[in-house]
Order: sequence, then C-alpha cells, then structure tokens
Amino acid sequence: MPSILASATRGVLAAMTMSAARTVTVELGLVEQTPPDAIFREGAPGLLSRVPPERRQAAVEIAHWLYGGAGGAVYGFLPKTVRRRALVGAVYGLVLWAGFEVALSPLLGLSREKESRPAERVALAADHVLYGLVLSRR
Repeated sequence: MPSILASATRGVLAAMTMSAARTVTVELGLVEQTPPDAIFREGAPGLLSRVPPERRQAAVEIAHWLYGGAGGAVYGFLPKTVRRRALVGAVYGLVLWAGFEVALSPLLGLSREKESRPAERVALAADHVLYGLVLSRR
C-alpha cells in the first residue's frame, strides 16, 4: 500500500489539475459557479467572513486543494488490487462528484439551478474524472 501521505499529495496535485480545468470551463461559460465557490458563498459563508475580501478566492482554492488531499488519502486506503485497475481512479472521481451532488449540496442548501444546465453538470463530472485519473497515476 502506498503511504497515505503520498496518496494525499497526489490528491492535492489532482485538485490543482481540476482547478486549472475549471478555469477553462468557467471562462468558456460552461460552469457558472464551481462547487467550492458555492460551498463557501452559499453553504458556509461565515467561514469566509474572517478572510480579507482580496484573499477569499485564494482561501477557497486552498480549501479545495486540502479537500482533494483528503480524498487522495482515502483513496490510498483502497486495496492495491482495486487501485491497480485502469478505471478505478476515474470511477472514484465520479463517486466523489455524485456524493457532492446527492448529499453535500442538499445538506448545505446550495442552489440547484445548475440542474437545468446539462453542460455544467458534464463539465463538473469531467473534471472529477480528471481528478481521479491524476490521483490514480503511478
């Protein structure tokens, strides 16, 4: 089993890769508001109130990377025989996205207007697949 620290580090790098992809999808108008932005602006706005306005986007990004690192650490606990399979990383990324959509988003009361935007949902699913692929690279 790889060290959990190594898996967490890959998770941070995978989240950074997602961030780059999201910059493109937001700038192309495919994604209106990223999940980390929605969490901090709608679901838990008090968390950002102590951060100076000019530093808030950086705080959201760092929180996303840390969350990605936690996801990577959990991935490291999967049995090696499972992690060795070709598409497990991609599936793992989709499971994380589905968990957000089905559980975390409703729990935090995030707006659901994006449900009517299929392109946004596809873009968010795709960046989670990208996360999983980067995470699972050996």
